[in-house]
Amino acid sequence: MIITEIEIYRLSIPMEPFVIATGTMDYAQNTFIRIKTDSEYYGVGECSAFPMIVGETQNTCIAVAKDFAKILLGKDPLQIEERMAELHLYIAGNATIKSAFDMALYDLSAKNAGVPLYQFLGGKVRDIVTDITLGIASPEVMAEKARKLHEGGAVALKVKLGKKPKDDIARIKAIRQSVGFDIPIRIDANQGWSYEEAVEALQGLEPLKIQFCEQPMRTYNDHLLAQLRTETIVPIMADESVYNHHDAERLCRTDSCDYINIKFSKSSGIAESLKIQSVAQEYHIPCMIGGMLESRLALAAKVHFAYAAPNVKFYDLDTCMVGHLEDPVIGGIQYDGYQIHIHDGLGIGADMDPAFLETCDKWTIS
Repeated sequence: MIITEIEIYRLSIPMEPFVIATGTMDYAQNTFIRIKTDSEYYGVGECSAFPMIVGETQNTCIAVAKDFAKILLGKDPLQIEERMAELHLYIAGNATIKSAFDMALYDLSAKNAGVPLYQFLGGKVRDIVTDITLGIASPEVMAEKARKLHEGGAVALKVKLGKKPKDDIARIKAIRQSVGFDIPIRIDANQGWSYEEAVEALQGLEPLKIQFCEQPMRTYNDHLLAQLRTETIVPIMADESVYNHHDAERLCRTDSCDYINIKFSKSSGIAESLKIQSVAQEYHIPCMIGGMLESRLALAAKVHFAYAAPNVKFYDLDTCMVGHLEDPVIGGIQYDGYQIHIHDGLGIGADMDPAFLETCDKWTIS
């Protein structure tokens, strides 16, 4: 099998403004990749740029994707390790756009093998229930949103924080007063606190039954994570501190976290994500699968990954539920409330609606 053509789409999905500690997103800055071959099969992949986290924008993803396409043309897509090694050799970093190509190569390989992706990865179906995320707002607004989500069947809330500790504590107090203590609350500071602020915030939040805190500090404070864990009973989940399995080994070895959040956009895709969860498993550190602002296509790939990654215990697969105003996906992840399912189609089992793609900027490399 030989790659004959690669299509690149600017997949901008309008959304309600979504606020985190590092900025506000007004649309999902996604890129869609379709790898065509001389066979009956093609592979699809999607990534979501979050510039304030990964340092990539939609425009940089598209620019680098054009170069990647030229590198891969005429080569065997079934040799995933070799193809990804070529992309890593060409440019350092740029994990977000690399993840779209990684996903498309895996989709294509599973289709060629005649199986769903999770079977190609050696996984099996299991129950998956996602949390739902609340962006930063006033305590009153967040409490009301939490109440509506709880009444609507949400089984876990992920709350964005990372502002002033006293204000963040007030936000969670208001939410707990609104929803009670039966529903798990996870918080995500998105690197928003200093070490001193993290201690203040987490100690103040201890009575409010926090399941865990994601990324309390900037990554340059990774050396303080182990010390922070001694100052609070709130478990710490590393997110932006772990881009690859080397990062995972470093944090696990130094007792710097209780959990790790895996995201394709940080790790360059499925291959590296499998390595991260494997390293974490060796240290008995459970993982979560999360994301940026992907559509139901990339989310389906994450479910396939989770089926094949036994150390993934938490699921933050709500990215298309937090304000996407359009749904351009055919097939893909399916929601029954907050319970997640995927179809047993070949590969990822998802594609983009041709009518939506007609409205997108497109580049063809052949």
